[in-house]
Amino acid sequence: MKLATLALALTAVAHSALAHYTFQYIWTPNDNGQYVGIRHPPTNNPVTDVTSTDIRCNVNGLSGSGIAILPVPAGTNITMEWHQHDQRTGEDAISGGHKGPILVYAAKVPSGQTAATWDGSGAVWFKLYESGLISASSQTWASDIVNANGGKHSLVIPKCIPTGQYLLRVESIALHVAQSYPGAQFYLGCAQLNITGGGTGTPSPLVAFPGAYKGSDPGITVNIYNNLQSYTIPGPAVWKC
Repeated sequence: MKLATLALALTAVAHSALAHYTFQYIWTPNDNGQYVGIRHPPTNNPVTDVTSTDIRCNVNGLSGSGIAILPVPAGTNITMEWHQHDQRTGEDAISGGHKGPILVYAAKVPSGQTAATWDGSGAVWFKLYESGLISASSQTWASDIVNANGGKHSLVIPKCIPTGQYLLRVESIALHVAQSYPGAQFYLGCAQLNITGGGTGTPSPLVAFPGAYKGSDPGITVNIYNNLQSYTIPGPAVWKC
């Protein structure tokens, strides 16, 4: 069993450099086009330092100047789409070895700024969605479901969310080399939204990036090859109306 576990881990390392990916499309609810409304990084390399500002919206993600702000009515079912390369090729959107959770956060843009100018700093982020280890018996992860859906996962923007502009932080954490820190790979990007027709909800709890995660968190430093039976998704609880 230990030899099999080691073989799986070594295979994951060998393929890790060949299988990076990015958040490339957002449907609101229709496809807006590649990288439209998304602060996308210069490469598909992951972030590995949870104390870096890159953990917020990825490399060069502190400004969205020149990037569209997408209108989205509250209550809309939106879809996020990932791919390894800059096209929809039919390959696994997330390499099959890059198993891990999918998370989505949002932060409301403060008065006087826009979703294109704000850097997302401070304890302003709340979690809208999370999915982790779905089946321990089959070792099925949220990333596997994304692959089965052609790189897509969806959520409904809560009807009670306050109207205004937001950054939407979309994240996939790959745990194939997460036995020690730094090892977990954070693939993420931020979309720029203008939510209309919202309500009077008070999103909470609020966290900061960096700050929400620690390298020692059990959902960040974890051996997924050791017959894992449960998984603790990092970050706060999901906010619901």
